[in-house]
Amino acid sequence: MVLLGQQHLAAHRGPSRRSRALVLAAGLAVLFPGGWLLADRYGDRPPWAEDVAYEAGFLHGNRVRQYDPTGEEAAELLAGGCERLAASGDAGVKAAYDPGRWATGCRDGAAGKQPAEQGLLG
Repeated sequence: MVLLGQQHLAAHRGPSRRSRALVLAAGLAVLFPGGWLLADRYGDRPPWAEDVAYEAGFLHGNRVRQYDPTGEEAAELLAGGCERLAASGDAGVKAAYDPGRWATGCRDGAAGKQPAEQGLLG
């Protein structure tokens, strides 16, 4: 960019390629082992798996309640259907993280309650 009264262009150099490469290598040296440790620690079970199980159960119960025109399926979930689904393994992978929390979320969703312990302040 040429300013008024300035007759030459000034090039502003950034960091050298060597500096950029060193910063990139240092960042990768920290991030790759960190990711490896997280994957090794949790495997297939994510951090906060109890919250994931509750939310999955809540969504299941809420969807059943919303799409049930007669209300029979929601009543069946409230009468112990959530526990039977979680115990039989038909509730899905997320229910396996914590079947009790999944069933609690399922009952809350089927009853039309607000999700418990959700949000930033939990």
